[in-house]
Amino acid sequence: MKIWASCIGLQNFFQALSFSVKYYSKHNHLQTIYLYSQIKPKKCHILDCSGNACRSTLPPGSILWWRFLSCKQETTKVSRKRKKNPSVITSELLYKDLLRSEQENWNEISASYESMTKRIKQKLEGLHNKYTFNLSSPRIRFGENVYFEENGCIFLSKADDVDEANANVLFSTEDIGFSDAHIQQIRISPDQRYMAASLKSENSEEATCVIMKLDHFPVMEKVIPNIFSFEWATSDVLFYTSQKNLKCQEVFMTTFTNERHTKLVYTEQDARFFVDIYCTKDRRFLTINSNSKTTSEVWLVDCSHPFKSPVLVQARTKGVIYHIEHRNDELYILTTYGEPAEYKLMKAPVASSGMENWQLFYALEEKTKLIDLEMFSNHCIMFLQHTGHLYLNVISFVSHSIQSIKLPTWACAFELESHPEHTTSTCYFQLSSPVHPPKCFAYSFKENNLIEQAEQEVPIIKNCHTTRLLAKSKDETLVPITVFHNINSKELHRKPLLVHVYGAYGIDLNMSFKEEKLMLIEEGWILAYCHVRGGGELGLSWHKDGCQHNKLKGLQDLKACIMLLHELGFSQPKYTALAAASAGGVLAGALCNTDPELIRAMVLQAPFLDVLNTMMKTHLPLTMEEQEEWGNPLADEKSMKYIKNYCPYQNIKPQFLSQLMKMIKEYH
Repeated sequence: MKIWASCIGLQNFFQALSFSVKYYSKHNHLQTIYLYSQIKPKKCHILDCSGNACRSTLPPGSILWWRFLSCKQETTKVSRKRKKNPSVITSELLYKDLLRSEQENWNEISASYESMTKRIKQKLEGLHNKYTFNLSSPRIRFGENVYFEENGCIFLSKADDVDEANANVLFSTEDIGFSDAHIQQIRISPDQRYMAASLKSENSEEATCVIMKLDHFPVMEKVIPNIFSFEWATSDVLFYTSQKNLKCQEVFMTTFTNERHTKLVYTEQDARFFVDIYCTKDRRFLTINSNSKTTSEVWLVDCSHPFKSPVLVQARTKGVIYHIEHRNDELYILTTYGEPAEYKLMKAPVASSGMENWQLFYALEEKTKLIDLEMFSNHCIMFLQHTGHLYLNVISFVSHSIQSIKLPTWACAFELESHPEHTTSTCYFQLSSPVHPPKCFAYSFKENNLIEQAEQEVPIIKNCHTTRLLAKSKDETLVPITVFHNINSKELHRKPLLVHVYGAYGIDLNMSFKEEKLMLIEEGWILAYCHVRGGGELGLSWHKDGCQHNKLKGLQDLKACIMLLHELGFSQPKYTALAAASAGGVLAGALCNTDPELIRAMVLQAPFLDVLNTMMKTHLPLTMEEQEEWGNPLADEKSMKYIKNYCPYQNIKPQFLSQLMKMIKEYH
């Protein structure tokens, strides 16, 4: 059981790194960085330690076989006690004894990590100071004014003088008693008399909304707890959703007129659906969006008549997802309706918005991922991903032309400017990759071209090579892999490899910049991102082909990816580690059970490992909606058997002895 063994001693090692992690999170609320501080020690086990850090006589990449023996020796002790007094020995006592044994073992060898921990900490702090502090926080442009956040404060400045030194402080989390919270969202009322901001602490799932009146001396008008999304319908009417037990199913309206009141506007009855609020870019409508994993329904609130009842766009239809934008009395509908079941842009009159009136406006190419869509007064911009590359498609509503621009090959992620003005002539955005810091770009609607912003303080990393591969899975499906390594690295088959996987909910792997990833590249590591089925990298069909009764395809994809990497000379099993977070733990844990010989270590961050029991506990807040992703074992015997077949927790088996013998053989 090389992965599932607990190691309480790891806490000391990871706590040594946590200072820099906590330092980052306190001083950079808009881009919080988590490295290892959130990894629970009971779910981790160091299995591989190469190089001089461990001062080991074993060959680099070897498993520390004595780590297993400490558990084995303690088990022998407990076995002897059981013979003397069987009633005394319980599973709890055994667990405590094992933890104590691991702690004692760690205390003996932890000194080996002190110099390595210090070096890593210093290097991460240096990279953080070099890259993150040079990045400005997102700006919200509002006419001649710009609003921005820095270090727990919200500032107001003129658009031609965005300088913290010359800006007015509107709001400070510390001044209003929220010093431990970071600012999540900011919404400014149309006349800029009010500002709503959501605050969230690290120890809470729910956020608090604070409404400030922006006079010469800003005054706090109201505090709304347990909030998720919120938008201004008019200058003095705010709509918001309340969050309880990780679910949002109610929409409220609150007024800041002379006669103030709050009332319930909408209630969702289906536990599978989650409700949020959005404001169309032209501020004509608020949309109340009720979404499950596979189906959605939208209601419109006319911002010029916010007290009227919301109007239904189209009743929910199983399997049809849609989202709404508005322009010139027409609804632009981003939807999965029709064939193929990928996103397409359709439109319909506001007065007759039913599905029977939807007309196709633009359809995506096959195996193309729509990352984001932004509406402007005369243009629509789509950020797309196709064959591993990012594209910018610009649709002109005036000339009815479409321009497609391939973005730089190194780019893997993008971030649009926060709340761009609807009538702007330029669209600003940033491009990045796990090892390339964000770089600013702009698209000019007037010039019809892409503009790379002037050379910034942080240049693009030039010593890292990006490779895109295709692995053939068990059913011959080609699975994309993105690989990063140092250009100057020699003998790649001897370098350590960190493989990343997720493969759930149609969500892409996080490919944005992380200082720790760049550090690994500089240390000679290879980074590989496996875009397996269940994720969304190749569109909605890619997700559908890896969920419910297709989950094993994602596991087969992951296996094929790792095998191809090794075949092409990117490291080898004894130098390979697998990293996954949250739902990515399902595929990572399943691979550990089925093919442990492919990897030597795993890093699981808040992993989801017990699919079967979770899907059977309907009292848990997210189980009902999650069943659309994993299946319902309570209602379907086929789902029960299928989940049981791959669920990591259900398939743990004693396989470390064979690995131990293999390792000892290699050593000798």
